Amino acid sequence: MSNNRLSEETSPYLLQHAENPVHWYGWGPEALAAAKEQDKPILLSVGYAACHWCHVMAHESFESKTIAAQMNKLFVNVKVDREERPDIDTIYQHALQLLGQQGGWPLTMFLTPDGEPFWGGTYFPPDSRYGRPGFSQVLSAISDYWREKRDKAMETAQALNDGLTKVWTPEPTEGTSGGIPLATNDQAAARLAREFDMQNGGFGNAPKFPNPSIQELLWRSYLRTGNETLRDAVLLSLNKMSQGGIYDHLGGGYARYSTDSIWLAPHFEKMLYDNAQIVDLLVWAWRETGNPLYAQRVEETIEWCLREMIAPVGGDAKPFAATYDADSEGEEGKFYFWSTSEITDVLGDGADTVLFKTIYGVSSNGNWEGHNILNRIDHPDLLDDAQEATLAACRQKLLTARNGRIWPGWDDKVLADWNGLMIAAMALGGRVFDKPHWLDAAVSAFTFVRDSMQKDGRLLHSFRDGKLKHAATLDDYATMARSAVALFEATGDTGYIDTARDWVSVLDAHYLDADGGAYFFTADDAEALIIRTKSASDNATPAGNSVIAATLAKLHYLTGEDAYRVRAEEILTAFGGEVSKNLFPYTGLLCANEVLQSCAQVVIVGSAGDTDANALAEAAWKSPNMNTLIQRIAPEDTLPNGHPAAGKDQRDGKATAYICVGQTCSQPLTDVAALEEAL
Repeated sequence: MSNNRLSEETSPYLLQHAENPVHWYGWGPEALAAAKEQDKPILLSVGYAACHWCHVMAHESFESKTIAAQMNKLFVNVKVDREERPDIDTIYQHALQLLGQQGGWPLTMFLTPDGEPFWGGTYFPPDSRYGRPGFSQVLSAISDYWREKRDKAMETAQALNDGLTKVWTPEPTEGTSGGIPLATNDQAAARLAREFDMQNGGFGNAPKFPNPSIQELLWRSYLRTGNETLRDAVLLSLNKMSQGGIYDHLGGGYARYSTDSIWLAPHFEKMLYDNAQIVDLLVWAWRETGNPLYAQRVEETIEWCLREMIAPVGGDAKPFAATYDADSEGEEGKFYFWSTSEITDVLGDGADTVLFKTIYGVSSNGNWEGHNILNRIDHPDLLDDAQEATLAACRQKLLTARNGRIWPGWDDKVLADWNGLMIAAMALGGRVFDKPHWLDAAVSAFTFVRDSMQKDGRLLHSFRDGKLKHAATLDDYATMARSAVALFEATGDTGYIDTARDWVSVLDAHYLDADGGAYFFTADDAEALIIRTKSASDNATPAGNSVIAATLAKLHYLTGEDAYRVRAEEILTAFGGEVSKNLFPYTGLLCANEVLQSCAQVVIVGSAGDTDANALAEAAWKSPNMNTLIQRIAPEDTLPNGHPAAGKDQRDGKATAYICVGQTCSQPLTDVAALEEAL
């Protein structure tokens, strides 16, 4: 009889393991109490629904009655969805790194009954192979070690605890104030650009990740300094990713990363957070270059999200789901790749098919393990309008055919932090490209999180199957507050600013480190873990402290309230010493630094139906300046007393724009060309 408790969960990842013969617990007091009562170490397994190697280990080991029996005998087994519990995942990923190993998923950690780690790894095959010990061997060795050398295990646990404490005690900027000089941003960008692959784009060799926060820093520095090397690095990356196999040329959207150095072979899972950040990058690049490829990829990716990533929550609100799996029918990428005969069956054998196969790299031998991943690596330049229309018609036919295949697994849970990223991206894209339905979608998703994912005035992290779960993290509040400011800019509705202020108040009450500055990842009344983390280090998503620092800066400029500026500076100061030691993880923090120091408020005074005011607003939205903060007010409206444009009105009865930097505003601008030049 199995004592597997995961059927009580809502996470699709945990439910995937609900039929395992392993006596899984979800994370919580019950599991820790069982470990103490039975005097067994905890085997913690962390993964997520779209993770290919998580599935492999599940099939090989967790579905094996022999291995499951060994696990049940020797350990208390705990399964965690890292997307539902990023607080747990980040602690034990860092513990693994302190053991000198590369982090990743599935994460396999061995803990004391108090939850303290003493050994771990990632994927283990059932038997020794790939230079890795077999999982069965690992289980026996760790159990023997715990039983026979417990003092050594406890020494390791204590050393790791000490190491984790040091990891999350950041080194502040020297001195008492000052934050981070803007010159540091440009020095960091130039240094990072030297590590750039100027042949294929991106950083390093395989595997390659999009690294949106790094790309954003390079782009911001290019716009400020005119350093074309930085521009070329970002545009090369966007071009290579957007024409490579990491992009889904039929359905839209980008896969999580490329397994090679040329962006051909993706790890086929699609994540909401990656696509949100890449949409932002594409919009920023389009505003500077006007490249039609970027506009096309923005539209296709957002439309993919609206078509395939709306979570089934009931009612009118439409928040976004989390991920699509890499696997279907037990095979990685099967949903996405093609044979030549499959393409011919759909498109026929005429000239249009020949053109499609040529442009998208289709051959009888395939380009990946005997299959064809559609890509335009060898033909990245757009063809003439007629040929591109032909290719679009072919893509639509193939998409229709592909929709009849067995789909990869879909994780339809709603995560507040990831929704915040996509809401802001759609708000920006909707305004820049004049797509009202994108803006409507952003409003709908925001409304769901605000109205259905709060309890007693506090956000929760995850929603699925009608159930709210898990206390919100800093990232939830940070990205949702950012999206609230973005929607205020896009709609002019001051209710969004009120919501952002409320969320910042919760952060100040429950997440603030009053002694060290900045915010903890978890609340002071959240479930107790072995340590309370505090970081500004970006991962695949930007660090919550970086996101909230930029948002606090914008709230300062919008409201005139100095407390928001002070708090943003405290965050930058708290981590300033870390930046000089390791640039890669702190690029998001440097981007926030630029927002704080270089924000250009664009205040447009004109009624809602005024065509001249609309033209000024459109010019502001399409400006390549990434530090604009756009605010429209009617002639009869007033701005807060602390706002630099307080009291400004129209010039000669015409719609008028003012650009304010710090407490200084420009002369009134009534001409679109003059506004564009000033920005």
